[in-house]
Amino acid sequence: MTRLAILCPGQGGQHPGMFDLALSDPATIAALAGWGMERTAGVAPHALPDSPEALHDNRIAQPLVVAATLAMWQALRADLPTPALAAGYSIGELAAYGVAGALAPADVVSLAAQRAALMDDCVGPDQPHGMLAVSGLEEAALQALLPAGALHIAIDTGEANFIVAGLRHALTELAAACEQRGVHATWLPVKVASHTPLMHAAAVKFRPLLEAATWSEPAFPLLSGTGASAVSQRGQALDALTEQIGTRIRWGACMDAIAEVGVTVALELGPGAALSRMLRDRHPHIEARSASEFRSLAGLVGWLRRRCG
Repeated sequence: MTRLAILCPGQGGQHPGMFDLALSDPATIAALAGWGMERTAGVAPHALPDSPEALHDNRIAQPLVVAATLAMWQALRADLPTPALAAGYSIGELAAYGVAGALAPADVVSLAAQRAALMDDCVGPDQPHGMLAVSGLEEAALQALLPAGALHIAIDTGEANFIVAGLRHALTELAAACEQRGVHATWLPVKVASHTPLMHAAAVKFRPLLEAATWSEPAFPLLSGTGASAVSQRGQALDALTEQIGTRIRWGACMDAIAEVGVTVALELGPGAALSRMLRDRHPHIEARSASEFRSLAGLVGWLRRRCG
């Protein structure tokens, strides 16, 4: 039996045409108009800036990514079977609650913008933050290189693959130490130390905003990014979405949980294709693809119908 998982990405895959596929559906154009993108992010889905710097500005990127994810879901959901679950990576975890119907899309976009502002407020003017992807070091060896309080493992995506976040000057030293050891380290275009204790104040202030939102019962379970456990009730969701702002994301465990419930097909809603690629690499028996790989909605729907019946 086919079991479908929906994957909701985090930041990193933004590009000027990220809404184009979803906007080929007239109903999605109408829906997007009511989500308040121009008010919350200061950009219109049909006229995104060409500048990568602008697209990766945290206050724009977070609402932009969730809106693009939800727009793709809006364009496809009538042609999909009910998913077995949805899982979101970083800000994508908030988008997943919109996909599952627990939160209205306009509320998700608004919450994403408020989340971004609270996280930006945690960055001091003289202590810039950053994120660095490190691959090729086991966790114990990596932890030994991290100065206490300044750097933290923010996300693990598999054995010897981590994202480290924290103070930028300490990340620069870590990048140099990795180079000396022949370890691959790549800077990410994110200027907040997401999923680390440096975001504790943002998490505390975000909780009341979540509590004030209108919640509905999700149509299918979601995964907690920090615990890789199923979430189906409001209280669990409040805890999960608050905790993940300042706590390490265990994406490797999330991918294992997706496999353990018998998922056979996974669709990443985009933008980007990192999650589907990681899932294929870790669990090759799952046929995982991203919406961004298709040139038309008809092609994407055709693939889904062939795989899901």
